[in-house]
Amino acid sequence: MFDPQAPRPRPDDLDAAFAHCARLTAEHGRTYHLAARLLPASQRRAVHALYGFARVVDDLVDVTAVDDPVEAARGLAATERRFRAALAGEPGRPDELGLVLRALAETVRRYDVPIAYFEAFLRSMRMDVPGTPEHHSHYRDMAELYDYMYGSAVVIGLELLPVFGVDDPDAVPHASALGTAFQLTNFIRDVGEDLDRDRLYLPVELWASFGVDVELLREGRRTGTVDPRVRRALAHAVALARAEYRKAEPGLDLLPDRVRPGIRAAFVLYGRILDEVEASGFRVLDRRVTVPRRTRAAVVLTQFVAGSVGASVRWRQPERAA
Repeated sequence: MFDPQAPRPRPDDLDAAFAHCARLTAEHGRTYHLAARLLPASQRRAVHALYGFARVVDDLVDVTAVDDPVEAARGLAATERRFRAALAGEPGRPDELGLVLRALAETVRRYDVPIAYFEAFLRSMRMDVPGTPEHHSHYRDMAELYDYMYGSAVVIGLELLPVFGVDDPDAVPHASALGTAFQLTNFIRDVGEDLDRDRLYLPVELWASFGVDVELLREGRRTGTVDPRVRRALAHAVALARAEYRKAEPGLDLLPDRVRPGIRAAFVLYGRILDEVEASGFRVLDRRVTVPRRTRAAVVLTQFVAGSVGASVRWRQPERAA
């Protein structure tokens, strides 16, 4: 449990911790990092801390678990112990996890982020590790997948609401849909890479309804070909993801003015990944589809200008009213 009276790290230690999280975000989460540059500094640091924690845990389940699931399970258990200790003011040694936990604990303290969100996240991460009671290598249907995505993605959006100062309950379903949309986009983009880890996130039921099984997907991974049945299944998955984006979009108007451009940039950039998937002919089995750098830069610049113009108009409104 978080102890609000727990001792806090020195400012220099916190600066180093947040700087490390920023480097992790820049290296591994290009879309998040670009979008976060549009946020005010305090919120930007918080986003880096939340991403940094998700990143180090993801590395356990995406790298270590593939080679040594027993070690990954131990690592997750140790991470959870250190997470709880950090909330009590004891982040431990200043290794990578320790630095991330310093920044995360400060973020939780400053913005009063519910601990239950992180507990749900760790539960979903255990689903990715063979040998744990929660483990899933495949998901039978969308209901099972949504259960996983609540902890792996939805809670990330919910964690951001207090960071952004949003306490309107109407924002919750929109934030949840945005997390789901981002996660479905990742699953579509990463089908091939996930097969190499013996994971299939898009449900077996979805694939089967288009006549696709794991063997057909592995054949596409080996040969670089896209069977028409795979293409139709992925087109359906893209439609599901876009439906989540539509549910999420009205929530952007509930965000504070200074925060909205950054989140809208992420919203647009992740949607562009789906555009690139379609433009590639759904070639996601043998390659990783990305949004061109110039496109990412143009989106961020557009949102920066839109935010600046909006702020300027709002600044002048009291003068006109007078």
